[in-house]
Amino acid sequence: MTTTAAHYVSLFGTVVGGGWLGKWIRALMGLLAVLVLVACSDGYVVFPTTPEGQRALGDDVEVFVLDATNIGNYTSPARGYRASSLPAGRQWIYHVGPGDILSVIVFNHPELTLPSGPQRSAAESGFQVGSDGTINYPFIGSVQASGRPVDQIRSDISQRLATFIPDPQVEVRIAAFNAQAVVVSGEVETPNRQPLSAVALTLIEAINAAGGFTENADPRIVTVQRGGRVYHVDVQGFLSGGLAQNNPVLRNGDVVSVPRRRAEEAYLLGEVARPDVIDLSLEPITLTQAITRRGGLQQPRADARGVLVFRAAGVLTRVFQLDTSSPTGLLLGTRFVLEPGDVVYVLRSPLQRWNDTIVRLLPTVQAIDTTNSIAN
Repeated sequence: MTTTAAHYVSLFGTVVGGGWLGKWIRALMGLLAVLVLVACSDGYVVFPTTPEGQRALGDDVEVFVLDATNIGNYTSPARGYRASSLPAGRQWIYHVGPGDILSVIVFNHPELTLPSGPQRSAAESGFQVGSDGTINYPFIGSVQASGRPVDQIRSDISQRLATFIPDPQVEVRIAAFNAQAVVVSGEVETPNRQPLSAVALTLIEAINAAGGFTENADPRIVTVQRGGRVYHVDVQGFLSGGLAQNNPVLRNGDVVSVPRRRAEEAYLLGEVARPDVIDLSLEPITLTQAITRRGGLQQPRADARGVLVFRAAGVLTRVFQLDTSSPTGLLLGTRFVLEPGDVVYVLRSPLQRWNDTIVRLLPTVQAIDTTNSIAN
């Protein structure tokens, strides 16, 4: 047993590394290693849910035996998707701005079209919108372009040219989009500036054009700065939940920021095959999933009746006990979703007295929760 205890301490020291959290985890593992060495002579003892048992643990501790009638009261539902508050309007009309280059063609009047030449593109031979928002066109002079869609510019030029040319047929196109753009930053492969064009640019398209999310990105809390406000967009809700409003069309000046995924962990300790840190940041994980993914209970040393979950609840610490010695208990465990900071501990058989176990574990668990709060 001494070798096993030392193995636990070494394993978790490697997993969590240095820092305050690592030190507290190693301290907790040292305490648990001492507890697993203690043999209990009187076997299984009922969990202290009686008033006397509760008072013995103190006013800041609540204990619960989980069963089919109450498990729904003590577990949060699996994390859902949040609808974005950012307007997701799909209609998009590009408005010309300073720096854009317009190509203006008057059919049957090549003298009114700047010659492009064999080596010049449409952008090089077009009319650039000046800082004052106008272009200068033959015969009619200054034309207001900024803030207008191309249809309005075409209509304006046609009406004014009609004084010189009978029924002019005018075509106006944007040869180069330079005026409007969005910025994508944060946890994407290639943060960049992306010009907007006549085709609507959605949030997920902008992220993909920046190389996509990095492995450390958190797509659930992407932010979009617009008009002096910051909107939170759950992009995962679009990718996995199909929420169309969570893939809004971007507007000029939008700044998209993809945050780094924060550590959200639970800790699986005691008589399990592989004690480990459980990452909760990618998906909801239930108690049964956590134990199963780490090889299940350590047979025959584990007592399936003694699966404990320590959870901070404000100033209180809640301690849950689940009996997984039957299929019913394992099924109940699939309904108990772990939360960040949970400490799952599987007792050794025969069980130690519940009060002694909880009292000895609580100071270290509470210290870990305090450290996590400071770190966050």
